[in-house]
Amino acid sequence: MTIIGAGPIVAILNPNDSQHQWCLEAAGPLAPPLLTCEAVLTESFHLLERRTSDGVASLRTMLDREFLKVSFSLDSELQSVLHLLEKYTDQPMSFADACLVRMSELYPDHRVFTVDSGFRVYRRFGRRVVPLLIPR
Repeated sequence: MTIIGAGPIVAILNPNDSQHQWCLEAAGPLAPPLLTCEAVLTESFHLLERRTSDGVASLRTMLDREFLKVSFSLDSELQSVLHLLEKYTDQPMSFADACLVRMSELYPDHRVFTVDSGFRVYRRFGRRVVPLLIPR
């Protein structure tokens, strides 16, 4: 029961990433599908295209085999995402980050798999800590 961000996706698929080994080990026991959103996939494809062509093919395979599953509708969640972006204007919250925080509200039993330390600051439901799978 995990929501995954772009950082771990890229790290898993790019052996030269500084978080590669940690993300592989952290992902090992996770049961698929890992939930994500279109914003994370866009970011992941963009970063992998710049770093490794094999990573792009592997990401397509992860989607095709349903290891990753898009489970977010921006159409119905736009106002909530925009609210989060406004709330965190003093932080470097990306659009994808806001979608992931909102997903953590929609799936309260899931934790967010990320390498982004900003998630230590973000809160869901106003003041609740987002449950994380994150390097120390």
